[in-house]
Amino acid sequence: MLVELAIRNFAIIEAVQIPFGPGLNVLSGETGAGKSILIDALGAVLGDRVSTDLVRTGAASASIDATFDLTCVPDRAALSRVLEELEIDDSDGQLILSREIHAGGRSSARLNGRPTTVSILAQIGSLLVDIHGQSDHLSLLKPAAQLQLLDRFAQSIPLREEFGRKLDDLRATQAALEQSRSGARERMQRVDLLRYQIEEINRAGLQRREEDELVADRARLANADRLAHEAATAYAALAGSDDLDLIGGAIPSFRQSASIFESIAAIDPATKSIAERATELLYLAEDLATDVRSYRDAIDADPARLAAVEERLAEIRQLQRKYGSSIADILDHGRAAEDELERLTGSEVDTETLAAREEALSREVGELAAALSEKRAAVAESLAADVERSIARLNMGAAEFAVSLDRVEDARGVPIQSRDGTVKRFLVDASGMDRVTFLIAPNPGEALKPLSKIASGGETARLMLAMKSILSEADQTPALVFDEIDVGVGGRSGQVVGETLWSLTKNHQVVVITHLPQIAAYGDIHFQIAKIERDGRVVSTINALDNSTRQHELAAMLDGTPVTESSLQSAAEMLERAGAAKLGRNRVLGRKG
Repeated sequence: MLVELAIRNFAIIEAVQIPFGPGLNVLSGETGAGKSILIDALGAVLGDRVSTDLVRTGAASASIDATFDLTCVPDRAALSRVLEELEIDDSDGQLILSREIHAGGRSSARLNGRPTTVSILAQIGSLLVDIHGQSDHLSLLKPAAQLQLLDRFAQSIPLREEFGRKLDDLRATQAALEQSRSGARERMQRVDLLRYQIEEINRAGLQRREEDELVADRARLANADRLAHEAATAYAALAGSDDLDLIGGAIPSFRQSASIFESIAAIDPATKSIAERATELLYLAEDLATDVRSYRDAIDADPARLAAVEERLAEIRQLQRKYGSSIADILDHGRAAEDELERLTGSEVDTETLAAREEALSREVGELAAALSEKRAAVAESLAADVERSIARLNMGAAEFAVSLDRVEDARGVPIQSRDGTVKRFLVDASGMDRVTFLIAPNPGEALKPLSKIASGGETARLMLAMKSILSEADQTPALVFDEIDVGVGGRSGQVVGETLWSLTKNHQVVVITHLPQIAAYGDIHFQIAKIERDGRVVSTINALDNSTRQHELAAMLDGTPVTESSLQSAAEMLERAGAAKLGRNRVLGRKG
């Protein structure tokens, strides 16, 4: 339910806040006071395109905020799914849609204070409000909306959803079958390539740390002579050598030093720790010399081994150019190739299996499509008859209404078996095989035409009202807004239109802009829109009317101003008749108040 609409600096509106309530909300006022501007503002916050010309002159921007109470939304699950995808928290049951239009051309949108896009506002808004005004704003003119309402009237939404899921399975199977048939050569080429890659990688017998070890081996083998010479030099520096131009090594000096300090320690015990450290240093030097000698002796200039290492590294480099920058990447590629090979050669690509599954699913989809179409056809005539009665009740003449269900034959479609046993193939989409069109002939003798072809905005709005009164329980949109509903409607018909609008409040919040007091009299809440001059500029104001001021407004709507005693009396009688009619209807419907 729309709880409040706050507008600032929009056209001639400086700043207004409209506290809407449940039931029928009526807005009335003189021509040019700003009634249609309210609809434009509401449309803007619901995602409609809006011109920057509507920013109030002298203001940097215009803003509209619409606050909704989600606890009154019949189909809140669908809305909650959308909000959950957007990570919008609706746990408190309140949602605020905001739109700001800057005079410079930029526009911004918010949901509960979080930045969003205008398209998201439109998506959310379509689930909350249905505006009925000019033809291009009427949701019932859209074939998809007509089909949706027919399915709700026929209570076939669950069957339609089941059909959609089964159709998705069929489409996936058909795609796999087509790929299996048309891509056989490509698949075999891919299989051959994968097998070659797997064999090449497996044959190499790679180890994850092998490359680092080979690089180290190559460096050692390529510098064997240098390493041997420097290791010999290091050994001689430690142990001494007659072959090198050295006086002596470090070890003889360490041995001499240790011996001397042993003698000193025998005389002076205070130097015992020095003697021990000197001896320890000697042992360490001897161990180091042994290790250096072992390293020197192990160095072997092995050209054959070096060539083998170079060859192995070259093999690894070649694999890296093909499959990855490291041995780990190569091994990962090999595993992925094995997985893909298994998929391409597994049972899931068996053409015969896929063909059998496609045939079975086609039959199931055809059966569901036929059942869905039968449910729609079964209620189409009763829906048309109900709408015709509602149109007649609205004093719109002997208009004829019909629901057209068409289907398109196509050799690539799904098989549908008729009652006589013949099988034909028809095109289907996620909604089934039916192409639903609402048809109307407003006047006797005219041919039925699609509802979308009717030119008159006011006439179309009343036709929508007739259908809304029939489909109100099926329509899940919580708030309905009607503009121009009274164009071409006289006082006698106005009372019927008012009662019909009020009857929609059983399942919806209704907002109506009207010039007719007969319609306004049925309002549960009444707002007067007026324009005044302030500081040399015209501004629009909105006032909530009480019983006294409401009677005065109806009297002005009846006979204009100044209001007379007779017009006030007529307004009082009008309110009394509307109240009695609402009370009687409440009793029939089992409602309070």
